[in-house]
Amino acid sequence: MKKAAGLSGDAASKLISNRIAELGDWRGKTLARMRKLIKEADPGVVEEWKWMGTPIWSHDGIICTGESYKSVVKLTFAKGAWLEDPARLFNSSLEGNMRRAIDICEGEEIDAAAFKALVRRAIALNGAKSKGASKVKGAGRAKGPAKSKALSKPKGSAKSSKKKVRS
Repeated sequence: MKKAAGLSGDAASKLISNRIAELGDWRGKTLARMRKLIKEADPGVVEEWKWMGTPIWSHDGIICTGESYKSVVKLTFAKGAWLEDPARLFNSSLEGNMRRAIDICEGEEIDAAAFKALVRRAIALNGAKSKGASKVKGAGRAKGPAKSKALSKPKGSAKSSKKKVRS
């Protein structure tokens, strides 16, 4: 696939669809499902394609990125450290001051309602920051690392090395 940088709208959406199709396995299905949930949470979300082939979803700023690795699909929320996460979806990049991520391994399912609520909180935070507001309901420093409750994993599955897959 030809790499393009800084695209948004229909061109980016097409590249994201192509990436999903290229993956052709559980990672493509997972990325497609998460994309669908993001669009359900915000029908006006803007799809972008940046950084040598990274799908990005934005609304008044980046909501999250979606990357595919050998053993995980990673959704990184740009301002995840500032979001309340009562369902404890965040299970990766917990030590940083800004980002938080959700790593989804083969066979795992994300709680759809909890994920959409997290997306909406990210959008609200972006909107508040762009308008200069200081307090947003549901936005605030995350409570810190905790084991994810909203990921379900079949018994016997294990994480392997995280190698990024680029086509």
